[in-house]
Amino acid sequence: MSITSTDYETFSAMLSQENIIVDAAEVQGILCGMLAGGMTADDQSWIEAISDVVNQGDGFSGKAKTQIVVLFNEICQQYVDPDFTLALCLPDDASPINDRGSALLNWVHGFLLGFGLHQADLTGCSEDVKEALEDFTEIARMDEKMKDDEESEKALFEVMEYVRITAMLCFHELGKSPLESENVTNSVH
Repeated sequence: MSITSTDYETFSAMLSQENIIVDAAEVQGILCGMLAGGMTADDQSWIEAISDVVNQGDGFSGKAKTQIVVLFNEICQQYVDPDFTLALCLPDDASPINDRGSALLNWVHGFLLGFGLHQADLTGCSEDVKEALEDFTEIARMDEKMKDDEESEKALFEVMEYVRITAMLCFHELGKSPLESENVTNSVH
């Protein structure tokens, strides 16, 4: 199964052209958070929820809606892929380090927002998920500029990989695969 990834620059440019106030990273983060928080893949209310959050409640144009649905479907596919293929929608490695870091913060902020829309009660979550969400909260607060050096590149890569793996951890614990959405079961993963 081939899993494609939405290009950050192209998707962000489309959002900007449509006067949508966030970047591709934040949109993907919100969708990832909603799914990881327990929203079922067949729950069609997500498009309205994301419209409220990123487009001041206005509906999306046909082009924007189509691209957001494509992104949503990619995320659903990547979350259930056995090879852990979730690809964060961030600027490519040739982009300035602070642009990539800023986009990662937007992604994490979006994830926390989306997660909160579908998982308000953390009492049933494992300690790993609770700790991961605390880490995400700390990551979202980071705003200092990074030096453009090898040490900063390595640190950013490690945080990006931690965020990616942690999002999948949350999904695998609380999210609902498309099969579960159809059966509406509470099976153990």
